[in-house]
Amino acid sequence: MRALAGVLCAVAVCVIGLRPAPVRAQPLVADLSEHLLAITTGFTGARVLLFGAVEEPGEVVVVVRGPSDTVTMRRKSRVAGIWMNTSKVTFPGVPTFYAVSTSGPLHQITTPAVRSRNRIGVSQLDLRPKERDLAGPELVAWQEGLIRAKQRKGHYAREAGRVVFLGRTLFRTELFFPATVPTGHYQVEVYLLDEGEVVSAQTTPLIVSKAGLEAEIFQFAHNRGALYGILAVMVAALAGWLASVIFRRD
Repeated sequence: MRALAGVLCAVAVCVIGLRPAPVRAQPLVADLSEHLLAITTGFTGARVLLFGAVEEPGEVVVVVRGPSDTVTMRRKSRVAGIWMNTSKVTFPGVPTFYAVSTSGPLHQITTPAVRSRNRIGVSQLDLRPKERDLAGPELVAWQEGLIRAKQRKGHYAREAGRVVFLGRTLFRTELFFPATVPTGHYQVEVYLLDEGEVVSAQTTPLIVSKAGLEAEIFQFAHNRGALYGILAVMVAALAGWLASVIFRRD
């Protein structure tokens, strides 16, 4: 009997040890209303809803980054009375799209170290040119020029969007994409902060792609560039001839 009792005790200990630990709730959960943004003919821009919940109250920052690309900036100068491109700087690894949304003023809810480490804010983007001899005020001027050019196209947000809390734990924000939004794979990063420090983070993918007739024309132009150019010239010539016939005066 003692032997049997000992076996039963050993089995009980094993069962208790194998019992699964209680599942903890995620500090941050977020998702998008759609993960594919289709650009069709007549596309004038779109808004995508991001929604989520936090386990404990805190501040939320949302960063949208487009795919990286190489950008060449050129500077014009007056030479012999003619404006010409006299210098250029090439920036590799530049996000084609960038936007930030926050639940509060960015400089109040985050620390400079957090913004620098996570590249939060256009001023924190790692814009390093290929020209290694460029530094100081000259480099800053080129970087600011690049950011202004992106902002004019609507590819970099001029101001932070607003993350709205619905109660203590639920939140939402709208992400706006202009008609000229670049295509590619985007990353939507959501940060939960407490006393200025990141306590949880989540990354959600978003694909921006051409669809329909516009996508077919785009693929045809890239895959058969020479034939596309010939057809474009023929269509332009035909349109000009038709216009001359329609508006011809007797």
